[in-house]
Amino acid sequence: MSLNATENGSKKDLSLFLGCVAPNRYPGIELATLKVMEKLDIGIRDLEGASCCPAPGVFKSFDKTTWLSLASRNIVLSEDSGTDLLTICNGCYGSLIEADHELKEDPEKKKKVNEKLAEIGMEYKGTSNVRHIIEYLYKEITPEKIKENVTVPLEGIKVAVHYGCHMIRPSKGKDLDSVENPRFFDELVDATGAKSVDYEEKMLCCGAGGGVRSVFPETALKMSEKKLDILKAGGFDCIVDACPFCHLQYDVGQKTLAKEGKEYNIPVLHYMQLLGLAFGYTPEELGITLNVTKNCDFDNKILNLSKKTN
Repeated sequence: MSLNATENGSKKDLSLFLGCVAPNRYPGIELATLKVMEKLDIGIRDLEGASCCPAPGVFKSFDKTTWLSLASRNIVLSEDSGTDLLTICNGCYGSLIEADHELKEDPEKKKKVNEKLAEIGMEYKGTSNVRHIIEYLYKEITPEKIKENVTVPLEGIKVAVHYGCHMIRPSKGKDLDSVENPRFFDELVDATGAKSVDYEEKMLCCGAGGGVRSVFPETALKMSEKKLDILKAGGFDCIVDACPFCHLQYDVGQKTLAKEGKEYNIPVLHYMQLLGLAFGYTPEELGITLNVTKNCDFDNKILNLSKKTN
């Protein structure tokens, strides 16, 4: 039975919303997502004509109707294709699911937004759902089924899971795990054979969100540095995130800190890249080698794991 089969036996594709950071800075995350979803027999469609989500920390702060209209336009593109919208970014997920929730719950807001959308021949109906890749894999595929598809168990890899802020907060409308002590992402990491290990300040923000990286880069870097210090002292092999913006902050942030004489060299992987390794793809095939951070010990561990299957 297909992992993506519905109750009536037919497959339901998903529209992939890439956002801004992944295609422009980390195309490897997109590549890994497509490879992994194909392996799981999940149909993925391009969301043609999609724009920025847009980031609620900017647009919503100035004009809520504009933010809702821009976000709903992306959702309508998914509705028109008869698919749910899939995000691989916490920020995009936070913006789109919040907008979707507000429009489904508030007829007046929906009316105002549709007046705007009508100007470009579109209408928000509320027939699609917004899904985060981690939430989707956990609920629809399950860690158990993912484990069944693993061909290269990542045994011996000590992972620091970074949930990020917008995946679970605000919790309204998301129906996820505990906000203070979530475990669903950890379970997905453990399904690869790697080990998610808890650590101090696990739920701390990466520092980039809410426009902090753009406006107060030194403050953002200090927040990243605090977490990186903990992970280095704990001997973690890698950071695994589910958001290209968090990914950028930890990856490029390490390069910036290295210029100040602070070496960490902790590889940063999106979960789809980690899962791709467990499915037998190489770091090159998953775009991991495009990252700024490099770590020979980690690379050698992955290489040795791959040799065991040959």
